[in-house]
Amino acid sequence: MKILITGAAGQISYSLVPFLCERGIFASKEKLDLSLVEIPPAMKKLDGFVKELEDSAYSSVNSINTYDNINDAVLDADWCLLVGSIPRGVVLNGKEIKERADLLQINGGIFTEQGKAIGSKAKNNCKVLVVGNPANTNALIGYKNAKNPNQLWMAMTMLDALRAKAQVAKKLGCHVDDIYRLAIFGNHSPTMFPDLENSNVNGKNTYEQIGDHEWVENNFLPKIQQRGAEIIDARGASSASSAARAACDTVKNVEHKTRSGDVFNAAVLSDGSYDVAEGIFSGFPLISDGEGNIKIVRDFNLSEFAQSKIRKTSNELLEERELVKDLL
Repeated sequence: MKILITGAAGQISYSLVPFLCERGIFASKEKLDLSLVEIPPAMKKLDGFVKELEDSAYSSVNSINTYDNINDAVLDADWCLLVGSIPRGVVLNGKEIKERADLLQINGGIFTEQGKAIGSKAKNNCKVLVVGNPANTNALIGYKNAKNPNQLWMAMTMLDALRAKAQVAKKLGCHVDDIYRLAIFGNHSPTMFPDLENSNVNGKNTYEQIGDHEWVENNFLPKIQQRGAEIIDARGASSASSAARAACDTVKNVEHKTRSGDVFNAAVLSDGSYDVAEGIFSGFPLISDGEGNIKIVRDFNLSEFAQSKIRKTSNELLEERELVKDLL
């Protein structure tokens, strides 16, 4: 299997690539051909990382190749993990990138070219996970420019789901593996909505077990929505290891059949489910058949509270789409 990873010398990839090389992540038993992509100034750093990967002697890895452009790297790729993106706060041409609109336009140009390359050169059944923020709209831009409906494009919301499970486990004194059907709706941003009302812990409704709506609305939701900022404030850098773990878990959940009675989380192109506008990449509860096919789970009952939160995050995604309409 050929696995392409952009931003391969960055902090997220430093954890992600070793995670992916562990046995059992991919359903196929084929060995991995790693295709690692970076911008030219980061190639020396990437070479150092490759030396570490070689020294790890993974039994799952067949080859490791590095590239400074995606066009050469992506030929016949089975999976593309698009980790690299320009973060807020970077100074380009003497100007600090602060506004979301600027961030969308700058990254939009990157994902326009990546989408074209993936659509024309990767395998027709290639699966694409966008990790680089703003992930949902980056995925929309890439998908639209790929022009290959046979490929599966997703944006990562698994990190939000893992954060939500961790907080529920702390609140209820349970293990994260006991939590089922916890879904993330909407954008990977402070507007996203983690739904507890359709989740269960050991067969009992999660929301009812908590029994405290004020905690859910005023403690739990802000905690999950602002967790990224909390981590930046604490460590002086964005989430890296946890983001890598979430990306790896997304791949594993697509590759393997979803456990009975559960869902997994990613943002996919909306078909209008749960009244989310069509034509945007939104987080939904998903299941996989283990053959590379995923679908939206449609049996969640949403309260007025949940619907209002989903409308808010959906509207933000529509606003983002409008900001990049010239790239679609």
